Amino acid sequence: MNKKKLVLAVLLAGVAGLAASVMTFQYLNKPLPTVVARESPMGQQIVVATENLPLGTYLAPHHVRLVPWPEGALPAGFFSSIEQVVGRGLIVNVAVNEPILASKIAPRGAGGGLPVVIPEGKRAVSVKVDEVIGVAGFVLPGTRVDVLVTMNPTNERESAVAKVILQNVAVVASGQKIEKDAEGKPQTVTVITLLVTPEEGERLALAASEGRIQLALRNALDLDSVETRGVKAAALVGAPAPKLHAVRPGAEPASRGAAVEVILGKDRHVEHF
Repeated sequence: MNKKKLVLAVLLAGVAGLAASVMTFQYLNKPLPTVVARESPMGQQIVVATENLPLGTYLAPHHVRLVPWPEGALPAGFFSSIEQVVGRGLIVNVAVNEPILASKIAPRGAGGGLPVVIPEGKRAVSVKVDEVIGVAGFVLPGTRVDVLVTMNPTNERESAVAKVILQNVAVVASGQKIEKDAEGKPQTVTVITLLVTPEEGERLALAASEGRIQLALRNALDLDSVETRGVKAAALVGAPAPKLHAVRPGAEPASRGAAVEVILGKDRHVEHF
């Protein structure tokens, strides 16, 4: 009797295991439900650039085109027709396929070129520079510089002085172009145009006329101004100390000329002339 029960239990266990295997196989081979990502409707069309456009570009029809844009991610200040932007100038650089926004173009009638880049209250002043003064050609539109001047008011070497006269000045144009070349390499700079206030323009004009200017390229994120005292040529090597002659107490000077007592701290010396 016990033997029959044992055989029956083994058979039931086998049947249960087989059923479990079949159910597991069917579950694993069951295709998973397909999840379809919901996409934002692309019903709105906006104006984008067809190529890389430098600031100052006077927009023409071939510079822009319409592309569909997700309605849930429309940028602020977008344009929905090409006619709205044609004939207006860019005040910033725009990359290919970048949306043309109201904040990136000048008002209608302002034209194109450099004038539309100049904000209210500022002036564009150009100065002649060479390869060294232009920081080896790396002073390009969009960079910021400090302006140093070296002057010699008395034409004596010891009186030559160098001083930072302008700080954190924006460069809006270099040479005859306001963009890098096709390969993105810095160009040889002959003329640099700086964005300054009228008062800064006066200082820059005087420095360029009466002295020699030098540009110092800044980190674009460094906006701090630093007060400097300037430096004179004599301070670079130190002024020569006067030649002193010690006089022994009670000794008569070799000459009966004038005598000057020189005091250096606790030491006293008499200089005879």
